[in-house]
Amino acid sequence: MLMVLSPAKTLDYTTAPTTSLATQPQFVEQAAELVQGLRQLSPQQLSALMGISDKLAALNAARFAEWQPSFAPPQSKQAVLAFNGDVYEGLDAPSLSEADLQWAQRHLRILSGLYGVLRPLDLMRPYRLEMGTPWPNARGKDLYAYWGERIARALDAELAAGGGEPVLLNLASDEYFRAVDRKALNARVVQPVFQDGTAQKGYKVVSFYAKRARGLMARHVIVNRITEVEQIKGFDSEGYRYVAAASTADQWVFRRDKAA
Repeated sequence: MLMVLSPAKTLDYTTAPTTSLATQPQFVEQAAELVQGLRQLSPQQLSALMGISDKLAALNAARFAEWQPSFAPPQSKQAVLAFNGDVYEGLDAPSLSEADLQWAQRHLRILSGLYGVLRPLDLMRPYRLEMGTPWPNARGKDLYAYWGERIARALDAELAAGGGEPVLLNLASDEYFRAVDRKALNARVVQPVFQDGTAQKGYKVVSFYAKRARGLMARHVIVNRITEVEQIKGFDSEGYRYVAAASTADQWVFRRDKAA
């Protein structure tokens, strides 16, 4: 079983990493090709393309200009420690032991607009490139076209090597999971859905809480060394519980009751 997460827009390259364990990304050649194209864009063009402020556009133009297809601290940092958004606050990777991180390295993957697929300990240089960016490139009209079947094939290869039933636990956003070509993926996909509310007023997905819950579930799987997908139904972090009546075979609903 593999889990997939989305990356985060916020990055932390100031806090020292909690481990010296590190690996190299798989799709360095493809990342370099994308960066080469992005270097041709001015900060103003990046601002318009990505819908970001002039300040952020200037920062990322500088990042692309300085980017090199080599990865070593301090210019690079392990992906799971570099990302710092709601999902990663739930995961809380800095508090994981080295044994936890090594286990996560085998069972967790992070989808990325620039790097395609990252393992937790893969070193990466800072960047901003969301998967849904409508940027024409050498392979098509956007990043989904650029990555094509490559991400699905990479995940497939790892699932096949793991033995047993190939299961992908999708903890990524719709934007990022769309980059996994389902037609090219030979695996069962289990999709957790996190809802908050009350029995009286009903339950709904609240984006902030759902993002954090994805990280919490990833952490739950890691620290408990879960390899059988059915065991995930026991997830109960921060008040969530599995609701069989609201779930289907591969879409599992977890609800949390809002305090009165």
